[in-house]
Amino acid sequence: MIIETAAVSDLPPIPETGAAQAGLQGINEVAAHLGITHRALRFYEDKGLIEPARVGNTRIYGRRDVARMQLILRGKRLGFTIREIREFLDLYDADPSQLEQMQRLVTGIRQRIKLLERQQTALEMTIAELRSMDQQANARIAELSRKS
Repeated sequence: MIIETAAVSDLPPIPETGAAQAGLQGINEVAAHLGITHRALRFYEDKGLIEPARVGNTRIYGRRDVARMQLILRGKRLGFTIREIREFLDLYDADPSQLEQMQRLVTGIRQRIKLLERQQTALEMTIAELRSMDQQANARIAELSRKS
């Protein structure tokens, strides 16, 4: 998966100490490693995007959970919705050959690019209008200053 490959390389590996050697991490280690809060991890768990194991009330995150969180965070940075991220993750789980997943990913990427290009055009127009207003206001200030 394109998102997966890039996301995993975005962060340094989790140090292999203690439980990490078995691929298991507590919420503190995972949150610190990913640079997010405990609340964010619980949010994505509540949304069903990750499924940490439980030992009593303690959440234990495996390598799969950490990798999925990296994908989720990358998807969010790229502007995908939770629903879209869930679809990509579900396709990845359902399609080991990844063909369908890659086709859907390309469609999602192209849609996102079109949206961002429309926003970019709107921003460029707004900036141009604000610059024009700035010039007009400064010209008026200069005119009023000469009259004073």
